[in-house]
Amino acid sequence: MSDDARPRIEVTLAAPVDVVWDALRSKDKIRHWMGWDYEGLHGEIDLIFFTDTVENVSAHTLTLHGGDEFRLEPHGDGTRVTLTRAPRGDNPDRDAYYDDVTEGWVTFLHQLKFAVERHPGAVRRTLSFVGGNDNAVHLIDALDLADIAAGTPFQKNLLGEDVAGDMWFRSGHQLGITVDAWGNGLFIVSSADPSPSKPNGAAMAILSTYNLDDAQLAELDSRWRPWWTERFPGGE
Repeated sequence: MSDDARPRIEVTLAAPVDVVWDALRSKDKIRHWMGWDYEGLHGEIDLIFFTDTVENVSAHTLTLHGGDEFRLEPHGDGTRVTLTRAPRGDNPDRDAYYDDVTEGWVTFLHQLKFAVERHPGAVRRTLSFVGGNDNAVHLIDALDLADIAAGTPFQKNLLGEDVAGDMWFRSGHQLGITVDAWGNGLFIVSSADPSPSKPNGAAMAILSTYNLDDAQLAELDSRWRPWWTERFPGGE
């Protein structure tokens, strides 16, 4: 990710440009990589991707509601996706959470990559948790995930469940790992200590699952929710 006035997030997908473009322009496909499952997701997708947007199909560029810009380019046998953030200073309300939105796009572009490469056309079901982090808990350490390395498969006990997988990505603030027990799912976590700009700190986890039935998803939630709310109050 770049550090200039308009941050850029780049992700390379092992899929042709037309396939990735379709994942950006199909509402049904967007809902299986954007954000997480909640009642307002459809409306959020409509607002961000289909309201006051500017797209150039031949150039594979898309300017979203709010000014963030997607560009898709061939890269070898795959596609490089570049998201350039809207400039700061145009909207004070947006500027207040500008960095949070940038981090959100880091999460979502890696979820896009995962959906296209690992589960094309599949239905995703998620659990999501957010909260404060007053006690400065380092979430990656708390879950014993710090030693996971790129290119090396791992086996862990994750809140009482034996899982295996690989690192999907690591950024300055986030870690994403694949989880076999969740139907070859994806787990993304991040945390931030309290700071002047975020007095209560923050923590986030998204569990993307595939082919879990209602009982399996409920069992997963029953293990994660009490653990999370004890450590990261203020949101779920």
